[in-house]
Amino acid sequence: MYTYRQQELVEPDWRRFPGWKDVTVQQWRDVQWQRAHCVKTVRQLRAVTGDLVGDAFFADLVRDQTTSATMSMLLTPQLINTMAPHTPPDDESLRADPVRRYMMPIASDRRTDWPSHPYASRDSLHEAEMWVTEGLTHRYPTKVLAEVVPTCPQYCGHCTRMDLVGPSTPGVDKYRFALRPADRLARILDYLRATPTVRDVVVSGGDVANLPWPHLEDFLTRLLTIESVRDIRLASKALVGLPQHWLVPSTVAGIERIAAIAAKRGVSVAMHTHANAASQVTPLVAEASRTMLAAGLRDVRNQGVLLAGVNDTPQALLDLCFALLNEASVTPYYFYLCDVIPQAEHWRLPLHRAQSLQDAIMGYLPGFATPRLVCDVPYAGKRWVHQVVSYDRVRGISTWAKEFRGPFDEADDAERRYEYVDPIHTLPAEGRLWWTEQTNQPQPPALTGAR
Repeated sequence: MYTYRQQELVEPDWRRFPGWKDVTVQQWRDVQWQRAHCVKTVRQLRAVTGDLVGDAFFADLVRDQTTSATMSMLLTPQLINTMAPHTPPDDESLRADPVRRYMMPIASDRRTDWPSHPYASRDSLHEAEMWVTEGLTHRYPTKVLAEVVPTCPQYCGHCTRMDLVGPSTPGVDKYRFALRPADRLARILDYLRATPTVRDVVVSGGDVANLPWPHLEDFLTRLLTIESVRDIRLASKALVGLPQHWLVPSTVAGIERIAAIAAKRGVSVAMHTHANAASQVTPLVAEASRTMLAAGLRDVRNQGVLLAGVNDTPQALLDLCFALLNEASVTPYYFYLCDVIPQAEHWRLPLHRAQSLQDAIMGYLPGFATPRLVCDVPYAGKRWVHQVVSYDRVRGISTWAKEFRGPFDEADDAERRYEYVDPIHTLPAEGRLWWTEQTNQPQPPALTGAR
């Protein structure tokens, strides 16, 4: 039973870290200081934590970075400051911290029995297969995803676009865009002008905060000249990880210009961000969110990911949702099941856990702010977790239908069934044995719906 109590937001004191003991409030609020002091290496993290964190933790981190990590280390001071926020960090508090668990994975976090699912894929949603031009995924009938930049201010360990976003790691040689950025954006706009059935454009990447504002404003201004476009969503985890970016006066003024053009045209412009733990919602995040709303954005919404050890209890989910809604004016929107990407099994939850969580959070939040827990099923798209058609709990295979026909779908695709798989370590012994037998075959059977 969840007991609601309104909690006042508090910015953790960054001076509890030895490396930041002399950092002023003015420096902390400066986006250039934040970017210049991002942590990219273990050596830099040691400099921040001083002697508070022992060698064993850093050895664990190095082992992960060199053997398993699909995303390189890139953490803003703002994000690090939300780890172990109430006390000086040590090995124990860092290992247990939910933000650390998904932003800075260590080797001992990961599964040794099934570190990756046999059907894990670097592009698990097959977005690149649905590119109509480089970086523009046309998956749904009326909606597209425009990947305008392949980098972020910070890198999440569970990134669904780990195949494209960020620099390569020892274990993953990343895909690289071939076109020059200006040419890629121009072709995206050309396609949208020629395709009036598209009304909804998600402008993402990467993170739009990493596209210099003049370039982003130019793209959005041209996008707003396309009559068929009625909804624009800006995807930026930086609202949570680098709120200082969205508080820069020139950027706020640019948002105001875009919002004014959109209002004149009757177009909705919103921002989607990504917080997974209540501790990430700080006064600076709330200030940035409310600044975006005051500048004219229709909504700021949160799209989180369900992750084991991070937010996989009703208490954790509701605490996060109330912090977003009450204190930051951010609407809880979606929580996705973690996609089936390599090295992600320690994060992933089985479908039945997500269904139970959806049931457990009902009735506490206003209806408009009760997040939908969804499974992004390969080729079938986002499905509410209770929309499953059939579910084999022993083998952890669920089947799903879709009613729409996208541009890349064949005539009979709406009649097909598409499959999603639970993490194998969560299955009963019979199911784990079945998967072991499948992986020992020369060619395991393909999932239904695969092409």
